[in-house]
Amino acid sequence: MKSKKNSLKEMLLSGNLMITVVSILLGIIVGAIVLKIAGYSPIEAYTVMLKGIFGKPKYMAYTIIYATPLIMTGLSVAFAFKTGLFNIGAEGQFIIGALVATVVGYFVKLPIGLHAIVVFVAAITAAGLWGGIAGYLKAKFGVHEVIATIMLNWIALYLSNYVIMLEGFKRPNSEASYKIWDTATIGILEKWRYTDPGRMWFKAHPVLQSIFKTPVNLGIICAILLAVVVWFILNKTTLGYELRAVGSNKHAAEYGGINVNKSMIISMTIAGALAGAAGALQVMGVSKQVAILAAMEGYGFDGIAVSLIGSNGAFGCVFAGILFGALKYGGPKIQSAMGAPSEVVSIVMGTIVFFIAMPKFIKMILTVGKRKEVK
Repeated sequence: MKSKKNSLKEMLLSGNLMITVVSILLGIIVGAIVLKIAGYSPIEAYTVMLKGIFGKPKYMAYTIIYATPLIMTGLSVAFAFKTGLFNIGAEGQFIIGALVATVVGYFVKLPIGLHAIVVFVAAITAAGLWGGIAGYLKAKFGVHEVIATIMLNWIALYLSNYVIMLEGFKRPNSEASYKIWDTATIGILEKWRYTDPGRMWFKAHPVLQSIFKTPVNLGIICAILLAVVVWFILNKTTLGYELRAVGSNKHAAEYGGINVNKSMIISMTIAGALAGAAGALQVMGVSKQVAILAAMEGYGFDGIAVSLIGSNGAFGCVFAGILFGALKYGGPKIQSAMGAPSEVVSIVMGTIVFFIAMPKFIKMILTVGKRKEVK
């Protein structure tokens, strides 16, 4: 019995889960130190943050809404990681997905239900092709995917800004496009909640009334379904086996008869489609439009951190995305409540990723107590 407990303890200490947990704790501690140096109470700040996340049902709903695109960009990066590729282009693929979703959602008119499906498929197809460009350049000409995707990120940003400015698409007296039609949205009870029967019903259900004050939509369900699809592809299909084999050792995979170049193109295409899905669902569920961007929004770059915290696993990305969503939604509230710098949340997130990137350091900390026991 004792040996079983010891083996379980050793398994936890050596696993990625413990490294992630310790990294999160260290990130929180570093954030507390920064707050203390800045002259604010860390306990009070973190209490404000927790209340800002769990204080009301609508706060929790907003946390999920914030987490949804991060889960999908995290899945995008994780999928590429599994095949030995670094998809830093999730940001550009997100932009392309959002742009195409808005174009199809505004210019195409279809019945409710069908319209949303067409918008979603068009967006992930375009973003998948956008990601596939980097995979093709890598396979055909040996262009490193990091260089290719960084350039594609900027091209996507300026292409999006150019398209938004086109006459007939740009909304007058604004820096944004026209909004997509209601038939292309995925919001839940968006119209009904403002009708008289809707108001009466929500008045009798205060918890749901609080939740439906937010732009609650079907995005989180799509994100979880996509996580299941990614897990299934990677672990239960021949394609997934080949992609993982290329990621483990492309020379051995090639010797085993796997077409490495084809695998890289497929991998980047699927990764692009996942990031594009994030952009599409963000438009269909929250913004309903795209606006001119002065800089990158950061969804794709945050996806890198989400993927790392989630150990590049499909379900790990779901939990890591929710954690990041909570930090990004609850974090800024310490500024309005206490005047404390909201940037401390970015420091916490950066520190978490920093420590996760040093697994040997974390394992060294975890084994300190064990060494003392031996002595």
